[in-house]
Amino acid sequence: MTQRTLRERFPSQLKAVVGHSSRTFGRLTASSRILPGLLICGGQRCGTTSLYRALAQHPAILKPVFHKGVHYFDTGYDKGMAWYRGHFPTQAAARRIADHTGLAPIGFESSPYYLYHPLAAARFARDLPGVKVIVLVRDPVERAWSHHAHEVARGFEPIADFEEAIAAEETRLDGVEERLRADPSLYSFDHQHHAYTARGRYTDYLEPLAEQVGRDRVLVIDSGEFFSRPEDAFERVLRFLGLPWVTEFAFARHNARGRPSPMSAALREQLTAHYGPYDERLADWLGSVPSWRR
Repeated sequence: MTQRTLRERFPSQLKAVVGHSSRTFGRLTASSRILPGLLICGGQRCGTTSLYRALAQHPAILKPVFHKGVHYFDTGYDKGMAWYRGHFPTQAAARRIADHTGLAPIGFESSPYYLYHPLAAARFARDLPGVKVIVLVRDPVERAWSHHAHEVARGFEPIADFEEAIAAEETRLDGVEERLRADPSLYSFDHQHHAYTARGRYTDYLEPLAEQVGRDRVLVIDSGEFFSRPEDAFERVLRFLGLPWVTEFAFARHNARGRPSPMSAALREQLTAHYGPYDERLADWLGSVPSWRR
């Protein structure tokens, strides 16, 4: 059966109703469900979907019931912990997996905006004590370009020219982070979707994240190495989680997009220079010079 046929037989409105009903059931049974011990927090456009799908193949790593990113600690915190917990497998399912594998299951989700929302880290550090966090990083120039293409393709970015969007970023984000900190109920579309340059200053986000959860609970993976040597990078992830390599894993790149708007050589040079100090600090997190600086 083709994807088109499936869509025709199962229209989006019905999917929404089923999804809402499922989440309602999840919330009502929240007390019998697990909470995640792992969060993939970012970065955006850095391979988080690819890592998520690789992790979901491990029998002792349990993905959310509905979708990979719950977005509770950034944009959905007002919905409450029962709503969040309702997204995860039941404790009974976790016990069955533990009995079958002899391993303690770990629930996880992937919401890349968690790394960037100014209140998210404090929230999950408080609500998920002991949680471990994985962050992927890539060439920040390529990340910004990919981010812009992604937002344009989704219809979230009216400025189709990459250089113009970069030029507009400072005005769009002026004072927004301070307002988000001051008013937990506030939401900023620009902050979530249009922070192209800011998102690549990785250490500006990693350092406060580590202050909240502890640096030993944060693993930073160079996505260039993850895609070029996935087995080595994934072995680091499993060691971080205290889990063995128990099966064959399929690694693939997901959500790659073309670049409809070009980047001039001058802008690339400007951005590369801008990120130099941040990339130097990032080497301490990676244990080596970032792959894009070698």
